[in-house]
Amino acid sequence: MPQMNKGEKFIFGESVIRPEGLVRFPPQAVEEYRIASEGSVYLFTGSRSTGGFCVTRRGLLLPSKLGHILAETRGLADHTVPAGDFIPYKGRAYCWLPISETGEIRLTGEMMAFLQLSPGMPLLSIRSSDIAFTMGQKDRSRKRQSDLREGCRGSEPERRGCRDGAVRF
Repeated sequence: MPQMNKGEKFIFGESVIRPEGLVRFPPQAVEEYRIASEGSVYLFTGSRSTGGFCVTRRGLLLPSKLGHILAETRGLADHTVPAGDFIPYKGRAYCWLPISETGEIRLTGEMMAFLQLSPGMPLLSIRSSDIAFTMGQKDRSRKRQSDLREGCRGSEPERRGCRDGAVRF
């Protein structure tokens, strides 16, 4: 998948929130971040401009300069808070969720309301850093659809549902 605009961040693809809250991350993001390798992920609120949420895992977050988040948010690191319950910390909110081996998570209705998301909403998967990738709201993240016209590549399952050049998952 190309960049949105020259010099901007790489886009892995587009995921659509299914009616039951299921979100499948693009395979390239799953592989690059080894996001399903630990059986759970951490989500945190995205930026005001992008919306959505960021996705990481313990093995990426803990050794980073942001590792203190796990130490300073009671119940997050050891999963003693219920899955999907957001914990506020320094202007953002964090939660953990189980993830399937294929890179799928399930957002509850409460989580979607908190994140201002809804079923059927497309999310762009954006490479943010070496710690996390962002699942940004498409209408906020992508300003020009024409920049993504080349992105509908890959195997047949990956191409299924492609439109406007975005690979949908």
